[in-house]
Amino acid sequence: MTKIHQTSGRWRLGLALSLLTAFLWGILPIALSVTLQKLDVYTVTWFRFLIAFVLLAIYLGVRGKLPTLRQLRSTSGKLLAIATIFLALNYILFLQGLALTSPYNAELLIQLAPLLMGLGGLVIFRERYTLTQWLALGILTIGFILFFHEQLLQSFIASSQSTNTSHTYQLFLNKNIIFDSSRKYLLGSSLIILAAVTWAVYALAQKQLLKSLSSSNIMLMIYGGCTLFFSVFAKPKTIFNLDYFHAATLLFCALNTLIAYGAFSEALEHWEASRVSAVLASTPIITLLSVEFVSVIAPNLIAPEKLTLVGMLGAVLVITSSVAIALGER
Repeated sequence: MTKIHQTSGRWRLGLALSLLTAFLWGILPIALSVTLQKLDVYTVTWFRFLIAFVLLAIYLGVRGKLPTLRQLRSTSGKLLAIATIFLALNYILFLQGLALTSPYNAELLIQLAPLLMGLGGLVIFRERYTLTQWLALGILTIGFILFFHEQLLQSFIASSQSTNTSHTYQLFLNKNIIFDSSRKYLLGSSLIILAAVTWAVYALAQKQLLKSLSSSNIMLMIYGGCTLFFSVFAKPKTIFNLDYFHAATLLFCALNTLIAYGAFSEALEHWEASRVSAVLASTPIITLLSVEFVSVIAPNLIAPEKLTLVGMLGAVLVITSSVAIALGER
């Protein structure tokens, strides 16, 4: 029987690392939205993995902590391949979905990822939920349904108000616009949900890899594999055509990848997967506050979120119930 990974028990460190991850992931969609104005998703993803791999390799090399041949031989190649492939898929699916929806919508829907990771932790790592946590899970599901329904409804309303419907042709045109807008939102949301599924698979595979490799060594291998994969599709020359502002946002996205995933990986070393996943539920709050802040100081850069009372209620239910899952007694 395969031995499963056990946490170190240093829950305070795990909590701090989880909060750092939530903050960095909360502001990341905004930077990505800005960067995607100038670059395609494959080039952005390739650059993020490349910079993360190079900087992490230098850091580990200086400290003499690069993975040894013996460690690599003891590591499951299949598990490492699964983690690499599914993280690569997560990056592409999330970026494609983000391009079709708003940063806040994408960030709230991607909360399915830690939820699925938490459920996977119950099955694979034999973690447990109390009755209160199961009830919170039900409330979280209701919150997702309310938010998704309201966002779809708002896309209909916004599209119907975007054209003049006084003539038959205009009415026909307006219906097409409504259909296209709704289809765009559904497609974007579907891609985000698929990204959540792939991320959960990656996270659970990575947690099991901690049995034979350190978190930094695991991320180094994954970054390297993803860099090679996306080098086939990337267009590096387009990066040199960026202005200083978009070049800065691209670099921030790359550094965010290195620090956030490093903190997340280390958090799994010290805290249960189910609790780490629930703390990450605070990410949409950070995203919403960041979007509002940026839209005030730079209204032409990113549009503010338009949330209705029902949509806000759904978001609140998702966030508070996720926190309840994290803080519920075991």
